[in-house]
Amino acid sequence: MRKGVKILIVDDESMIRDAMKHLLEHCGCEVEAFDNGQAVLARLAQSKFDVVMTDFSMPSMQGDQLAARIREQWPDQRIVMVTALVEEYKVFGQPWGTVNALLFKPFTFKELQETIEGVLAVDTAADSSAIPPLPEGLPAQKFRPPPEP
Repeated sequence: MRKGVKILIVDDESMIRDAMKHLLEHCGCEVEAFDNGQAVLARLAQSKFDVVMTDFSMPSMQGDQLAARIREQWPDQRIVMVTALVEEYKVFGQPWGTVNALLFKPFTFKELQETIEGVLAVDTAADSSAIPPLPEGLPAQKFRPPPEP
């Protein structure tokens, strides 16, 4: 993983948030972590980040709502949706036009790294045609880059 990559993490579970933060810092990333979407929006207004990683299921503002708000204000922001609630995500989420990648819990450190590297390799914002509907028997990671223009 490239050193100096700026990553913003939002997850209401402190153990997951802290574990992701420490693992990514160990790789040389600059990481800030928050427990709610409002704090993330305020921070993004102050500084640019290479990747925003948001949990899907959070109180007060769901990850898909946060992703939509981020996409409205910062159209080119790279966003990774992280979730353990695959069935809930399939029914209520699927913000295909707002995220660049999906990462399903539990995930390995390698999957975390590959997901971040994958979204960093994409130069454009998310595209609703970029990620197909979730298949049955989900893999741990699902990433589809946007199609070439």
